[in-house]
Amino acid sequence: MLKGKTALITGASRGIGKAIALKLASEGANVVLNYVHNEAAAAEIVGQIENAGGQALAVKADVSLFEEAGELVSKAKDKFGSLDILVNNAGITRDGLLMRMTEEDFDRVLEVNLKGAFNCCRHAVPIMVKQRSGRIINITSVVGLVGNAGQANYAASKAGLIGFTKALAKEIGSRSITVNAVAPGFIETDMTSALSEEIIQAAKNSTALKRLGQPEDVAELVCFLASPKAGYITGQVLSVDGGMAF
Repeated sequence: MLKGKTALITGASRGIGKAIALKLASEGANVVLNYVHNEAAAAEIVGQIENAGGQALAVKADVSLFEEAGELVSKAKDKFGSLDILVNNAGITRDGLLMRMTEEDFDRVLEVNLKGAFNCCRHAVPIMVKQRSGRIINITSVVGLVGNAGQANYAASKAGLIGFTKALAKEIGSRSITVNAVAPGFIETDMTSALSEEIIQAAKNSTALKRLGQPEDVAELVCFLASPKAGYITGQVLSVDGGMAF
């Protein structure tokens, strides 16, 4: 379905990003995995993809830095000759009640989660415009739709990403480039494994399906949005949350 396409996934060394990288590779895409710290994990995923007959490249870059994001995009295009799919998945949390939240904690979350997506899009869009084709998928969060106490910074960054998605979709749709957002709910990852059993159970109870999602649930939707089958879908926010927010 994606044979010959090049996909760049930010924050791809674990969790949802890893699942997306593996899924897109399984559909034939050449995959560029971005990471910041975990080189060994990224290399292991590259190995998995190559052992399965695919092509992959791991690139270290802090997407919150404009120049590093530019180098990341350039390396992806130089390696595989095009850039067809961009998945802005990199994200961090620095939770805390607003009255105790530091300016640095607020700024850093927005720098990575929101400005990181801008930086990557700013460098990738000219390539896609020249190709007159492309898919951009921004990983937002159910928290960006409904908010969450103790996550004012995270909610702001993810809600901002939704507005960014809709604006960009209108800007570049005439060039056959789609821009959509995927909003995961509580997904079973390293982040959620650190939560207490009480919080996990409350999260399950907040969903219609009464369970956490899997990274692969998100990856399946991203793969669909990246495919030719989703060519007339743009500017949308699609939730993968087990019926948490509707």
